[in-house]
Amino acid sequence: MAVTREVAAEMSEEPEPEADALAAARERIRCFLSGLELVKQGAEARVYRGRFQGRAAMVKHRFPKGYRHPALEARLGRRRTVQEARALLRCRRAGISAPVVFFVDYASNCLFMEEIEGSVTVRDYIQSTMETEKTPESLFGLAKTVGQVLARMHDEDLIHGDLTTSNMLLKPPLEQLDIVLIDFGLSFVSALPEDKGVDLYVLEKAFLSTHPNTESVFEAFLKSYSTSSRKARPVLKKLDEVRLRGRKRSMVG
Repeated sequence: MAVTREVAAEMSEEPEPEADALAAARERIRCFLSGLELVKQGAEARVYRGRFQGRAAMVKHRFPKGYRHPALEARLGRRRTVQEARALLRCRRAGISAPVVFFVDYASNCLFMEEIEGSVTVRDYIQSTMETEKTPESLFGLAKTVGQVLARMHDEDLIHGDLTTSNMLLKPPLEQLDIVLIDFGLSFVSALPEDKGVDLYVLEKAFLSTHPNTESVFEAFLKSYSTSSRKARPVLKKLDEVRLRGRKRSMVG
C-alpha cells in the first residue's frame, strides 16, 4: 500500500514516548474521566463536564481510533488538540469570546476548558424565538452580532471549519447577545478568501437546513459581515462561487 506524503511526514517526526508511559497516562485520564458527566459523544471526541482546580470545566477527549497505526494516531490526535487550543487562544487575543483554556494534556489528547455556565446555543435561541415571536425580524439583532464576531474571526485569518448555530453560545443575560464561539476541532489558519468563503457556505447550509423560513436572517448576517470585515469583498465573491459549485454538484447528483 502506498504511503501518503502526510503519513510519511508523521512517521518521520520525533519518536513517541515509551509505550508503558503512554499506557500509564491514558489509564490516569480514563480514571479521571470516569468520574465526569459525559455531555456529547462524537466521531472524533467525547466532551465531559466536571471541575478543574475548583472551576467549572469542559473536557474534550480525542480518543484513539482502532483503525489507525498507534504512533500515527497519537500524533494526529495531538496535532488536532494543539490546533484547537491555539485557535481558542487566538480568538481571545483578538477580543473574540471563546472558552478559556485551562490545561492541555498532550499524552492523552485532552483539552480542559472553561464551561460557559448558564449559556444556551444560538440554535436553541433561534428556535425558541421563532416559536414565540413567529417572525424572523426579531432575530436581526442576533444576526448583526454574529456577523460582527465572524468578521473579526476571519480578519484574524482563523477558519473555524465547522460553523453551525450549535457551535455558538449565548452567555447570560441572553438579551445582551454575547456570542461565544466553541468547537474549533477542525479549525486552521488561512488568509485565502476561498477558505473563508467555504466557512460561510458551511454556515449557510447548516443555518438554512436547521432553521426554516429564516433566509432574511442569514441575509442580515451577511450584510453585517460585509460592513464589519476589512476583507469582506473577496470573501463574499468566493462565497458566491462556492454556492454555484454546490448547485452544479446537486444537479449532477
